[in-house]
Amino acid sequence: MTWESWFSLSSSLAMAGWASLILLPRWAWLRQGLSYGLVSLLAMAYVTLILGYFFQVEGGGFDSIAAVRTLFASDPVLLAGWLHYLAFDLFVGLWIAARADALSLSRLLQAPILAATFMFGPLGLLLFHAVLAVRLLDRRSFQGAWSKC
Repeated sequence: MTWESWFSLSSSLAMAGWASLILLPRWAWLRQGLSYGLVSLLAMAYVTLILGYFFQVEGGGFDSIAAVRTLFASDPVLLAGWLHYLAFDLFVGLWIAARADALSLSRLLQAPILAATFMFGPLGLLLFHAVLAVRLLDRRSFQGAWSKC
C-alpha cells in the first residue's frame, strides 16, 4: 500500500468512528470499541511510524519551524502526525461525549461540539468548556435567586 492509501484508510476509519460517536446510541460496547479499539489502533500505527521513520529524517525535529517543516516533508512522518491528530481528537471526543452524557447534555447540543472537535480539535474542547461554564453560571444565578425568596 502507498502512504496515500494508508492516509485514506486511517481517515475513513476515523470518520466512521466519529459518525458512530455522534449519530448512534452510546452503547457501552460502542464506546469501548472506539476507545480501546479504534483509538488504540490509530495510536499503534502512529508509534510504528514514529519509531520507524522519525529519526531517519535529516534536519527534522521540533526545535524550529524549519525543522518541523523538514520532518513533515517525509510522507511516513507526515502520516504519523495525521494519525496523532486522529487518535487524540477522537479520544478527546469520547471524553467530551462521556462527560456530556453524565451531565445530561442534549445530544443536539453535543453534536456540533463533537463535530468541531472532529474538524478542529481544540475548538471543540473550548466549546464544551464554554457550555459547562454557562451551565455553572446559570446554576449559581438560579441558586442565588432562590435563596433570596
